Amino acid sequence: MEKSTDHLSIELPKLHILMDRSTEDFLVRVHKRTMAGWKLGLSESFFRKILYVAGAFVLVILTAIFMSLAITAIPSIGHFGVSFLFGATWDPVRNVFGAFPFVIGTLFVSLLALAISTLFSLPISIFLGEYSREGAISTFIKSVIELLAGIPSVIYGFCGLFLLVPMVRALEIKLNVAPYGVGIFTSSLVLAVMIIPYSASIGREVISLFPSDLKEAAFSLGATRFEVIRKVILPYARSGIFAGILLSLGRALGETMAVTMVIGNSNFIPKGIFSPANTLASVIANEFTEATGQLYLSSLIELGLVLFMVTTVINILGKVIIHRMDMKEK
Repeated sequence: MEKSTDHLSIELPKLHILMDRSTEDFLVRVHKRTMAGWKLGLSESFFRKILYVAGAFVLVILTAIFMSLAITAIPSIGHFGVSFLFGATWDPVRNVFGAFPFVIGTLFVSLLALAISTLFSLPISIFLGEYSREGAISTFIKSVIELLAGIPSVIYGFCGLFLLVPMVRALEIKLNVAPYGVGIFTSSLVLAVMIIPYSASIGREVISLFPSDLKEAAFSLGATRFEVIRKVILPYARSGIFAGILLSLGRALGETMAVTMVIGNSNFIPKGIFSPANTLASVIANEFTEATGQLYLSSLIELGLVLFMVTTVINILGKVIIHRMDMKEK
């Protein structure tokens, strides 16, 4: 190593790297930490084993959740079989249980909330990722989004109960619909507000990572900002945006308290978006403490198993769609 007043030259095999003193100090610190790690036995193979154990631990937790639900639900599975999924009657008095109304209610509420939230989260993502990346307005909106994500679900339930229910009831009266106030539409509105931060945050990050040179190339060809966003940025970021929407859907499927407070808690198949209904999570929350018989309790646990399977299937389908999007882009 040859020293000079400003720079240091380190000779490596077939390479000459010129570094300043700060870079050399950094490399010296890295070398000392590496040697310390070797002295403690933290080799590359040992570190790789730690990572494998961490990954396997996640699989063990997932398997344990599934097995605990499946084992506890064995009495219900053995008694009802496949008919439990397609049964439309939920009658604890006669020990007749069917999950179909709750599966329909869960899908209706989640998908409607997802559609409503996407109408707001996508424009928010574009605004924060393209139009206003920095500044007071951007910081304020980001803070509000983070605040929305941190508000407890019971607070959303109270707001829906005292604010949205009277408004929806007035709308139902004008539409000549039974003025329940509570129902699928009300719970979807509450749930849409709750899941906006997830898809908006991920969409903003993906859009902000778009390469600036590609954007400048599109501008140099005469494209307007709207055309750049619609034809260049959104196609590039669509897989990431869809991943954020998928995360929001997973959040919506499992929401319990806020939905329970405004959905109406009806154990029948909903006939429209204004009808009271129940979701898989809400019926478990409402009736778990009241379940006295073994078959009743086992049926509620099987509802949890069904919710687990529905969430898993939707996430797998989402991953397949994202993979196909990536393949088309390549």
